[in-house]
Order: sequence, then C-alpha cells, then structure tokens
Amino acid sequence: MTDSAVFVPHFHWDREWYEPFQVFRHRLVAALDTVLETAETDPDFRFTVDGQMAAIEDYLEMRPESRARVAALVGEGRLAVGPWLILLDEFLCSGETIVRNLRMGWAAAEELGGAMPIGYLPDMFGHVAQMPQILARAGIEHAALWRGVPGSVGGHAFKWRAPDGSEVRTEFLFDGYDNGLDVLLVPDRIGRALGDYAEMTVERWGGDPVLAMAGTDHNAPDPQLASWLRRASGEGRAITVATLDEYIRKHVRDEVSTVVTGELRSHARGNILPGVLSVRLGLKQRMAVAERTIDHAERMNALWSRRDDSPFLDLAWHKIIESTAHDSVVGSGTDETCDQVAARLAEAAQTARAVRDAALAEPASRVSSDAYLVANPLPSARTALVEVDVVAPPEGTALVATAADGSTAPVQLVFQAPTVLSDERMDASRLERVLRRIHRRELFGRLIDHYELAPGELVFHLAEVPAAGPFDLLILRREVAAAAAAHPGEWRVLTVEEPRATALVPVNVPASGLAAFRVEPSEATASASYAPATATDRTLSNGLVEVAVAADGTLDITGADGTVLYGVGRLVDGGDRGDSYNYAPPAQDVLVSEPTEIAVELLETGPLRARLRVTRVYAWPAALSADRDVRGERTVPTPVETLVEVRVGEPFVRVSTSFLNQSADHRLRFHVPLPEPVLTSASAGQFAVTERGLTAEGGWGEYPLPTFPAGSFVSAGAANVLLDHSGEYELVADGSELAITLLRAIGSISVNIHPLRDEPAASEIPVPGAQDLGMRIENRFAVVPSADGWRGAHAVALAEEFRGDVLVTRGTAPAGRQLPPDTAGLLVDGTDVLVSAVRRVTDDEYGSGIEVRLTAMRDTASTVRVTGSFTEVATVDLLGRPISHTQVRDELELALGPWEIRTVVLR
Repeated sequence: MTDSAVFVPHFHWDREWYEPFQVFRHRLVAALDTVLETAETDPDFRFTVDGQMAAIEDYLEMRPESRARVAALVGEGRLAVGPWLILLDEFLCSGETIVRNLRMGWAAAEELGGAMPIGYLPDMFGHVAQMPQILARAGIEHAALWRGVPGSVGGHAFKWRAPDGSEVRTEFLFDGYDNGLDVLLVPDRIGRALGDYAEMTVERWGGDPVLAMAGTDHNAPDPQLASWLRRASGEGRAITVATLDEYIRKHVRDEVSTVVTGELRSHARGNILPGVLSVRLGLKQRMAVAERTIDHAERMNALWSRRDDSPFLDLAWHKIIESTAHDSVVGSGTDETCDQVAARLAEAAQTARAVRDAALAEPASRVSSDAYLVANPLPSARTALVEVDVVAPPEGTALVATAADGSTAPVQLVFQAPTVLSDERMDASRLERVLRRIHRRELFGRLIDHYELAPGELVFHLAEVPAAGPFDLLILRREVAAAAAAHPGEWRVLTVEEPRATALVPVNVPASGLAAFRVEPSEATASASYAPATATDRTLSNGLVEVAVAADGTLDITGADGTVLYGVGRLVDGGDRGDSYNYAPPAQDVLVSEPTEIAVELLETGPLRARLRVTRVYAWPAALSADRDVRGERTVPTPVETLVEVRVGEPFVRVSTSFLNQSADHRLRFHVPLPEPVLTSASAGQFAVTERGLTAEGGWGEYPLPTFPAGSFVSAGAANVLLDHSGEYELVADGSELAITLLRAIGSISVNIHPLRDEPAASEIPVPGAQDLGMRIENRFAVVPSADGWRGAHAVALAEEFRGDVLVTRGTAPAGRQLPPDTAGLLVDGTDVLVSAVRRVTDDEYGSGIEVRLTAMRDTASTVRVTGSFTEVATVDLLGRPISHTQVRDELELALGPWEIRTVVLR
C-alpha cells in the first residue's frame, strides 16, 4: 500500500448554473479573497484554479488591485491558472471553438506568469475523440479528467490516444475531483482516514502517491488546510501539498501502459448526463448561429477588408467561449441563467455580424446599387442559389441574371409584393402630418423616387434604388403647404411602390471568392446547363435526388446512386419524466406516431427550387399525470409542418420541421428508417467522424442509453443527415431506424428520483422555461441517401455547403456601372478536408498573415493543395507558435496524415 499522498487544494467553479453568473461571481470573489489570503499567510499552501482563466478574469474585474498579488503567486508556482478560458462542454460547440478556448485561456494565463500545462477537464459530460491531439498540438503532454473513462482503465492514469495517434498521459480522477474531502472530514483524524482510503484504492496507485483532490464546488479550502496536513504528516505519513501540475511532474513515477483511443463516453465510472445534448434546443441553435457568424466574419475580414477588426472578433469569441461552459450551453441552469446565455450568444453573433457586414461593404462599394455582391465563405468554388429582391418584370417579360462576364442565368420568381402601400383620405390640414413620416428620403422602408402633386391628390412613388434625380424634402414641404392652402377639403394620399418580386438566382462563385450580378428583363429566357428542379402535387426532383410524399406524410427519398430511403420523417412523440441531465420515459408511456390529419401543398415548381409543404396533425398528450408515471389523457391537436425542398445541383433533400409546442414533459424524434439494420453509426464533430455501436457501456448509477452527440452530420448505413446545429441521435429498433431528437421538453434541472439515474445531478429546481411551451420549435437538416455511407456521400463537404450559405449584399456604387470581375480568394483542394478557420493574424516578428486550419476528416493519408496569394508559409502549433517556415509562391501542397489537424499561416 502506498504510504504517501499529495493533496491538491482547489475548487471547481461553475460560472453559472442554479444561480446566474453575477450571483456566482459574488461568491467567487469571496472565495478567491480567501485563497489569496491563505497563500500569502502560509508558504506551504498551493492552489489550482480549476483549469479555467474565466474565474481569474471574473475576479480581477471586481478586484483589479489584486492583479499583482495573483501574478506573484503564479510566478512562484503556488497558484496554478489556465490553460482553458472556461471549462466547456466539448460536444456542444465546434472543434474550432475548443481551440480558441485553449488559445485565449493560455494567452490570459501567460500575462499573469504562465499557464498550467495540464489539459484539466474535471467535470465535462464526456470528452471528444480529438482532445488528445488538440492538447498535444498545443504542446500539452498531460490531461486530467473524471467522467467518461471506460471500465478497462484499472489504474489512476492511462494513455489517451486521438484518432491521428497523438497521445497525452491522462490522470484519471476515478473518485471525482473531490476525493480528498472525505479524508479531511475530521481534521484530527486525517492520518487514519488517509490510510483507510489508500487501503481501499491501493490497486489504483501502484507505486505512485495517492492524489487527494482537496476541493469541491464553489468553495475555497479551509485556511487551516495546510496546517492540518502538516500535523497529519508529522504523525508518520508522507503528505505533500501541491498544485495538480506539481503532482504530475514531481510525484508520479509509474509508467502507463493502458491505452484508450477516441472519445470518452462510458458510464462505467461516473454519470455523463447525456440528456444535456437535447434539452433547451434554442441554446444549441444560438451556439451554431454564433459560431457560423464569427467564422464568416473572420474570413470576410481577412480576405476582403483593409480594416483589422480583431478587437471585435476577440470580444465575440470571448462571449461564445463563455457560453460553452458545461452548465451554460447545455441548458442545465435555471431559466434566468439560460436567458443570460442566450443573450450572450446573441450578442456574440451581433458583434460578429457587424464585422462581417463591414468587411463586405468594402467590395460592395465597387458594385452598382442595381446589382448584388455574393461572397463565398467556403474555400471551394460553388454554384449557390440566392434569394434577392428585384423589380418585377412586366407581364410576359422574363428576367435573367447577368454576371460580370456577360453570361446569363435563368431567374425563378417566388413572390410578388403589392405595389400599393398606403391609400388614405384626409383633410388638407393634416397633410403636414403625413410628411413627418419621411426621413430625408426614406418612406415605408423604401426611398422616394418622385412624387406627383395635383389638386386634392398627393402620390409618392417609392423605389429601392431611385432612378430620379435629387430629392429635396424642404421643397416638398413648401409645395404641399401651398397646395393645401389653395385647395382645402379632402385629399387623397397614395403611396405606391414599383412592382417588386423575390427572385431566386443561381450564382457561380469562386473559392473564398466574390461574384456580382444584376437581374434585368430579357426578351429571351436564359438557358440552363443543369437539370431543373421540378415538382408535382406529391413529388420533387432535380435529376440528382427524388422525393415522393407517401400516404402517411413521410418521404421516400431516392439518392443519386439509386439508393432509396422509405418513410423518412416519421415523427414519434413520447413522454419524458426526466430532467435537464437525463431523459426518462414514464412507467406507462404513450408513443404517438400516427397523425390524425395529413395535407400536402405544392409551393414552388422550379426550375431552380421546388418545394412541398406536408402538414400532419398529431394528438399529443398535454402533460404527464401528477405522479409523472403516466401521460395525461387530455391531448392537444398539434399541426407539424414539414417543408421539403430540392435545389438545382444539390445531391440532398432539404427538410425543415416547425410546430407550436403546446405539450409539456415530452420528447419528439424524427425517424429515418434504414434499408437494412446496421450495427454502427457515425457522426461528425470536433475535427473527427466518430463511429459508435448500438449500446453504451454501463456500470455506474446511470442507465447507459445509447443516445450520442452529433455535430455537422450523422450517418447510419445508407442514411446521411446533415445537421444545422449540435444535437442528439440514437439507433433504435435493433439498428433499423435512425432517430434524431427535435425537442426534449422538461420541467426540472434535476429530479431526486430518476428511473435511469441513481443519484440526483443537482437540486430539484423547477425550470418551466425548459418546457418550451408556446414556443415555435423549428429544426432544419438535409438527407443524403448513399449506399457507400458518409464517405460515398461526401458528407464532410456537403455538411459545410449546407451550413455555410453564401453571403449576399446589395452594391452601393452609382447604378448602371459595369460589374467588377469575379475574384477568387483562397482555394483548398482535397477530399474530406475540413477548413475550420481562415482569419487574419499578426506576429511581432513576421508581420501579418492569414491563418488557415485544416483537418483530414478521414482514416487514410491525403494530399491537400492550397492556392492563393502568398510567398511564405509558416506551420504553427494550435497556440500559434511557429514550427517551420517555407518560401512558397501562391501554391502549397500539404501531406496530411489520417485525422491530422494542421495550422498554417500564409504571408
């Protein structure tokens, strides 16, 4: 039995949870005040600040005068800070967000004297497969964590291996991050208690000392801790106080032989609380929007703007990363906490949108105001379908889109707006009040092109781009006043707009590039080089995929290779008596899968886009019974609208669902039946495509439901579903159906008695907002049938195309100008290559450049070609530190290993 122990004083700090952020921060300031006072009083005291710099930043914002005190303790090695900005939920954000979290946390820690070089991940609800590579490529050799470790790990450490082969030695906190507290319960008996604990866990430690994590949630250690341990050490047991980094570097000696590869989502040694993947849908959607918006903003700013908006982008990233905290985006907090998370994510998206739009305004200033600029955020050329507002053509006249090179493309009109915006009658004395609606030239959101003034009548003609000359509001006021005086009595004030329409336009856009077009009348219809999108009353087709609406309202989808998926979109609604952490069916569940009414409506017939709307009405129980074990008898008729869409050139079917939620405590899932049962599934997220089986490993007090996370797509057999946001899926019916969760509505943070979990995950606090009652629930995804699975479907590229819409803005130069030529940006050519970042960076030694992060999303080596405008390429680690420099002009060829993440800076 080991006769020595190392105590690591620490706390675990949930930034927000069952109380909102500012309430927790008030406690944090008091706790860190105690920590600093204790450390300055007792030189033996050490403290590990939970691996996240957010706690330090939040503290110093309230105690700026303590910055030097913190820095002094960090410099002495007695206060371990970083390396993360915040302890995140790894599955509910992108891999790029994980990298930025580490990068921002490391930089903040360096400013205070240095980051703890340990990938400390104490309380996350499982861990992503590529985390070892992320840590290793940041120069971090060790990790420490608790949840998700499989039962095969028998010791207190193991080698954790990423799909690319990268490894980090990982300290397994097998009894949690508070295992030392039980030893400290009676300060006078620490030696005896430590001996008992060491004896009970002797098989775990080998020749290494016991690691006693002396801390818990939201509390500083007792200031007498070090003196207690000195007294216990004097009683014959070797006890040391250290930071977590010191324990691993100075006290661990045993070699580690056990290897664990890939993600950690086992229930064998602790709860991983998988229900957080699907509760509070709105937070998951807001996270996806914020991440997508800042990604596009960085790309536009780097490629097309002369202005460095890094301060705004840093602010947006900080707010996104704050929101990834493992009690934030997961939605396991109170309603007011989740409202704050939603607001923070909205603010991040707004900040990023401002940068994105300002960057696009620069090239838009070279495009005439009667034309549009399209920007492609993806590093590959594409033909995108954009929706723009145009002047409606006279009856019998066609519209065409003309590109800069003079080529034309057909236009599909999908909506025509009314031209009469206002028709009023009033006394002449009130005409002045009408003029107050005009702001310089704007009226009803349009601009006044010209006006007509006749006795008893004033007519405004509005346009989006005025063709008439200057407009003078002061002259109009004078003329109207004179006319009103000359012609008292009733007047007619008519406001009309030029006929407007919404048009769909196919636009060819270079890789990471810009293209301009204008829509104009033409006597001849432009010809198309692609198969058109077509529709009948119950079918859609575009030459690549076909959809037929079955009698029950589900979809039969035929892919480009002839693979057919039957019954796609079967909706199954069941009760949920669980909480924000774990789903649980009521003892007497009622599954509702058959609609009471079905209607199919043809919306658009092509040739660019074809759409159907399927409306199915379901009788869903309104709530659970009082004892929560039965779904109530009262049902609510709930129409669910499914919009089904095919576009020219796309090998997938776009599907979106929408309904007003009027039921509590239930789970709704979208089912995709498979042509034949499968034993495995795979989903993409965080720089990897992870394969999983039909079951999950159990062994702890949590039933191992095989519900799994998915980021950008999920694949099972011939079914591939591209996703709009992170979520949850499961293979059901013995592997014959894929089920994707659309909504999980619950009413408590945690319940004390849970049928699938032995212990409460938190207090039983009501969260009525998590029921989403009265909220419109919308989900969008795309379905790609492919006999060859996600690889044959090219799901990595299609998922990026599905999520990464082109950006469209109207030109601002004088109307009628010649369109500028198409301009290419950065081209990345490679199969199954994910480009997660293109952004502006500046180095004090090497100057400015464009950082590009690429990942080989495949299990074989690949070659990637990067083309652009550059003369030097630097390979850097994930913290931005240079590894090598190469002189290369305009084209770079990279050999990527399987699942390798590579970061380069182009200058």
